[in-house]
Amino acid sequence: MVPAILLSKTRSVCGDHGISDKRLRRVVSDISYEIDKYETLEAIATIDEVKQAECECCGLKEDCTQDYISKVKGSYSGNWVCGLCSEAVKERLTQGPKVAIQEAVCSHRDFCQKFNNTTRLNPKLSLTRAMKDIAKRSCENRSFKNLPTSRLPRSSSCVPRIDLNR
Repeated sequence: MVPAILLSKTRSVCGDHGISDKRLRRVVSDISYEIDKYETLEAIATIDEVKQAECECCGLKEDCTQDYISKVKGSYSGNWVCGLCSEAVKERLTQGPKVAIQEAVCSHRDFCQKFNNTTRLNPKLSLTRAMKDIAKRSCENRSFKNLPTSRLPRSSSCVPRIDLNR
């Protein structure tokens, strides 16, 4: 597509009179320069188009180019995920049993939704649940199975006798 300014420039130089070879070369050079400049501006306009993408897991919104959005969606089974969530998904893929990318994304999305529904709405309740979980795990780790079997038996009490009559 040639801009209208180029066509008008060509008509004004050519006109009905004969054109010298030198003038014709100059016009062609000017037109080539204008076309290159127009194509460059058009390429820059397409590069700078920024769209807002929302993370499928945490809901974070980022301004990204369409190429970047397509690349990320291609990597994560059609889901756009932010950088932090993508790292969590990668970690999920490397740890534990092998899972598909889609399953890892769904697992992280569920975790984010659970976090948003509990922690952000009621931080005190979330802290209480976390402390409960820590105490529960601590008690499970101290079970009798983990203790050595050869313990010293108690031979006598520290207080030899409790006198109730006193």
